[in-house]
Amino acid sequence: MKVAPLHKAFQKHAGSVRHLIAHTGQHYDEAMSKIFFGDLELPQPDFYLGVGSGSHAQQTARIMVEFEKVLEEVHPDLVIVVGDVNSTVACSLVSVKMGIPVAHVEAGLRSGDRTMPEEINRLLTDSIADDLFVTEPSGVANLHREGIDEKKIHLVGNVMIDSLIYYREKAKKSTIMERLGVKANKFTLVTLHRPSNVDTEEGLAKILAIFERIASRSEIVFPVHPRTKKMLAQHGLGARADAIPGLRLLDPIGYLDFLRLLDNAQLVLTDSGGIQEETTFLGVPCLTLRENTERPITCEVGTNELCGLDVEKVVSRSEVVFAGNRKKGRVPDLWDGNAANRIVDVLIRKI
Repeated sequence: MKVAPLHKAFQKHAGSVRHLIAHTGQHYDEAMSKIFFGDLELPQPDFYLGVGSGSHAQQTARIMVEFEKVLEEVHPDLVIVVGDVNSTVACSLVSVKMGIPVAHVEAGLRSGDRTMPEEINRLLTDSIADDLFVTEPSGVANLHREGIDEKKIHLVGNVMIDSLIYYREKAKKSTIMERLGVKANKFTLVTLHRPSNVDTEEGLAKILAIFERIASRSEIVFPVHPRTKKMLAQHGLGARADAIPGLRLLDPIGYLDFLRLLDNAQLVLTDSGGIQEETTFLGVPCLTLRENTERPITCEVGTNELCGLDVEKVVSRSEVVFAGNRKKGRVPDLWDGNAANRIVDVLIRKI
């Protein structure tokens, strides 16, 4: 979702820029990769590294070894990395050590929680990147506080929102709601995958307790991340989940199907950073089951509220939404569908 707008923006400069895509394979479900590439109208990647799963150290190391081979083959003038996953920091480290400039898209975001692997990835990547493309003002302030040279910092908006705007009409043609038998503004959409929520029996039990208490008010649609599915089974909670009336546990779904659900949800429960942003743009109430967020603008001006994994708080805030008193928000500045064009314009000027 972050690469697709950049790909489209670079196509406008095809005569002067050769733009290649490397898929590290960190998100390694082959079927889902094909669905997302198709939904986002992306070409097949020029390089597929196939690193697969593993511990953070194993995965990061494999990406570095394989990506070094790519750089030795193509000798690029610039490497662009997006987000805050292991691929982001691994490719950045390899590039900088080979003397190749790095541009980081979605830079400057900070949760202040160093127990999150993504926070470490963000800090390290931003400290070595040459150009930092920022989605919201808090990111600029964070980079200033960390002593980053002002010339490297560019507040450009949000490429995730570029994708949402571009594909929103296409997503309306999805039949996912008809297939599920759910109606607009009558269901709660859930995405949960962070280890702090789904890796322990206690965390999963709290999540199921929330579902048990709100399912009678709003049908729950939950595309289950493979990690979460594995943990439900491991902790013997699958039967409890199956027994909740109104809880629909789905296999992972594609971007367009998910976007249609997101656009029509009554409420969203999540621990995903990107979904906090998307719900803010769409004006959909969002309760984030985390104690912090690296995207504070979604709470300050958007529709997001932080609840942690506090069952009573999540249920009470859900009831407020179900009663029709949803939090009103606005779309942050520069979240207008043109972030990728601004990024490419900055980079083109440097050629």
